[in-house]
Amino acid sequence: MTHSLAGPDPQAQLRLHALSRLTADHPEIAARSNPLKALAVLYELASSAETAPDALALLHELQVHQVELELQDEELRRARVETEASLGRYAALYDLAPVAYLAVDAGLVVLEANAAAARLFGAAADELPGRSLASRLAPAAAAALGELVSQVAHAPSACRGLLPPSALAGTKGPLDATVGCDTAPGRFLVVLVESGPGPIEKGAA
Repeated sequence: MTHSLAGPDPQAQLRLHALSRLTADHPEIAARSNPLKALAVLYELASSAETAPDALALLHELQVHQVELELQDEELRRARVETEASLGRYAALYDLAPVAYLAVDAGLVVLEANAAAARLFGAAADELPGRSLASRLAPAAAAALGELVSQVAHAPSACRGLLPPSALAGTKGPLDATVGCDTAPGRFLVVLVESGPGPIEKGAA
């Protein structure tokens, strides 16, 4: 049985022909050819009866590809605007929340804090990040919060407990603390609320 061998792809040959013209003088810039020069060569090939059909097909392919890229660019721009708007809404909700939200590391160093947290600790809005909560809490309260963070670090599920009374100057009762994992490794989310006198058992929230 004999097998017929198909000839080379005409459009592939055309690409090679166009590339050889584009880089005849400077082969080292093959990957950085001027787009205008490339179009000029393509139109030149399209004007020849021998190469016109394949050149026109390739030109159409390039035009379709250009439109696809433009549509993708529009979609990416639209998605970026929507994402930025969504982030803005969540940032506003986070900062306007009436309870204290903080992000801390395993050593209780504050990474982020909302306005309510700053008010709770009697600090300026940008004063808490980089500071340890242990320096702003009574020793027993800092130890209790550290234990909650340690529990979450070893068994990633939200834990809730009470920080002892007088945990913080200016608070009348204990602080209700809820700790959970942040989406980033090594970060923990802490929610602090001034609690009433009723007991809250430590454990999963």
